[in-house]
Amino acid sequence: MDFTSSRPEDLLFDAARRGDVAALQELLATGLDVNVTNGKGFSALILAAYDDHLDATKFLLESGADPNVQDVSGNTALMGVSFKGYPEIAQLLIRHGANLDLQNGNGGTALMFATLFGRNNLVKILLEAGADQSIPDARGFTAGGLALQQGNDEALALLS
Repeated sequence: MDFTSSRPEDLLFDAARRGDVAALQELLATGLDVNVTNGKGFSALILAAYDDHLDATKFLLESGADPNVQDVSGNTALMGVSFKGYPEIAQLLIRHGANLDLQNGNGGTALMFATLFGRNNLVKILLEAGADQSIPDARGFTAGGLALQQGNDEALALLS
């Protein structure tokens, strides 16, 4: 891999977006910080998880990636996969210490994202892992209030 044409950090982010584990291994072997972030606060882990790259996410976590890094809006990898609907990656992040109850700049949590976007399998996973459903967002809504607002009866039943 030619590291002279781009900044190593940019290559890391590109490899994470593609899920290219071999490139990630090579880049981290140079001593690059696995938790480096770009201008939006995205880490390689956030990018790999958000783009549904299970193997890359696993490799980054095993290489010391912090699952609780927050981007400039306060979003984490777990929030991203709760929005997108990737249960395997969510479980992996949880097993590696993802904080279930971190809040973004609007007070949103991973449980709220899963509830809002009808990712009810993730609502169940997050609740079973111990997510706090009583946390309000900046508008005062809890996950249950969001489920009610969205007409998400399945999530509402899980949250009851």
